[in-house]
Amino acid sequence: MNAQELTDAVHDAHETPLSRLGSSKWVYALTGGEMDADAVDAAWTGEARAAHDVFTAWAADEPDADAAAVFAGVAETAAEHGGDADDARPMYGTLADVEGTAARAGGLLAWTLVTEKTLAQLVGFYVGDADPSSADTFRDRRSDVQAQRDAAENLLDDVCDDAADWEAARDAADRVVTAAYDDYVQTLESMGIKPKNVC
Repeated sequence: MNAQELTDAVHDAHETPLSRLGSSKWVYALTGGEMDADAVDAAWTGEARAAHDVFTAWAADEPDADAAAVFAGVAETAAEHGGDADDARPMYGTLADVEGTAARAGGLLAWTLVTEKTLAQLVGFYVGDADPSSADTFRDRRSDVQAQRDAAENLLDDVCDDAADWEAARDAADRVVTAAYDDYVQTLESMGIKPKNVC
């Protein structure tokens, strides 16, 4: 296996969840139903802060120097976007529990796949809100995450030496996407909204 094959496999296995995590319903869930610019921005900065905390912790205890540098770079970029994260979403708890270099590389890949979807929808929100400046800001942030996905794929190819490594990476990626999707479903259901229609 290689990183592109892993990315394709995760996409294929989670096609519907990833589609729903790229829907306006996910933004509605992230903002607690407050679909205005302040709530959207606060939701994203909280996400970025949670990412910063997780990837900083990974970098601090990662024995592989190249992997530590990748994790630190993701954390640094997230810090540029971040705000408060008093109540980090379950995906970040799942990420925090991932151990092992190959598994963490897979977890990072999954985080980028989910976060790209979220940011695409946030760009759309600001386009619809007739705020081109904010839309451009979120396009830049999405580009950052796309670059981080490339870094995650390169890292996977570097650190996965055998089938067990690829299995660990795939398992972590599956768990991260599943945690994000379960959060999507449970949050919307708690708001009295049917989660399974994409909009």
